[in-house]
Amino acid sequence: MTVYDKISRNLRDLRISVTDRCNFRCRYCMPEEIFDKDYPFLPTERVMSAQEIVRLARLFVSLGVRKLRITGGEPLLRKDLPSIIAELALIPGTEDLSLTTNGSLLASRSKLLKKAGLQRVTVSLDSLEDETFMFMNGGRSRVEPVLAGIEAAKQAGLQVKVNMVVQKGVNDHSVIPMVDYFRGQGIILRMVEYMDVGSTNGWNREQVVSKQELLKMIGEKWPIEPLNPNYTGEVATRYQFKDGMGEVGFISSVSEAFCSTCTRARLSAEGKLYTCLFASRGHDLLEQLRAGKTDEEMTEAIRLIWEGRHDKYSLDRGTHQGDGPRVEMSHIGG
Repeated sequence: MTVYDKISRNLRDLRISVTDRCNFRCRYCMPEEIFDKDYPFLPTERVMSAQEIVRLARLFVSLGVRKLRITGGEPLLRKDLPSIIAELALIPGTEDLSLTTNGSLLASRSKLLKKAGLQRVTVSLDSLEDETFMFMNGGRSRVEPVLAGIEAAKQAGLQVKVNMVVQKGVNDHSVIPMVDYFRGQGIILRMVEYMDVGSTNGWNREQVVSKQELLKMIGEKWPIEPLNPNYTGEVATRYQFKDGMGEVGFISSVSEAFCSTCTRARLSAEGKLYTCLFASRGHDLLEQLRAGKTDEEMTEAIRLIWEGRHDKYSLDRGTHQGDGPRVEMSHIGG
């Protein structure tokens, strides 16, 4: 079955947060002045169990989802993650199973994740300079453990991408060194515009480095040319180096909104379905699951939510339709 929302976007991708906790305190996601030692993270009983995650994922796949991505918080903090991945990999119809991580724990776990059935990993890394990187992640990690995790993932046979959130005056000086480092390694570096996700990251549009600025910066050193998307609804726009040394991508939610082709649903760690990264509220699927709803009833509930969807926050940004509180990225994994 394929389901469509009110502006004809099909349900194809599901991002599943397995925890709201993280060992980093990145300023654009979980600033430490908000997410401090007294912050009320979810108690264990409110977080989806492995069985609940797999059951819900199976229902989403029956409605047309083909890509499953595990997120957090930091998903590698969850001890039963390999078994969750192994179960998700067995769901008929799943074509792509991936993970987003800060990479700090990846070196010791890549082989196990690959053996469980993981296909791809996206690692967040915002600079190759310890000082800049530690400023951005709240002083929680130097660069070396993340690079070790990336290398371990490659050696384990996982496809690897690296996401870099670029903020003007913070780490934009790191763009060229990052491109230079990953070029030719078979790793796609994707630059992400600093976004106003949630309500705690102090977003300022003046700190956004647009895709066009990044294209100019990179193109002046290495000529690049556009590539066709891998599929309809792909978030990143793709460019290849003309010298054959791979490609780079740009995720440009602010300067070039891609709402019109968005096929993503997001499931928070407490089992709430969000139909937009910038949503203000979720639909509590876990409550229905624990109340004893059948698979048929749950599938129908999910279908109706998606068919009623009309989110397009990035297109509405700056208008009254785009106002109001938003869910924090640490709850739905970006």
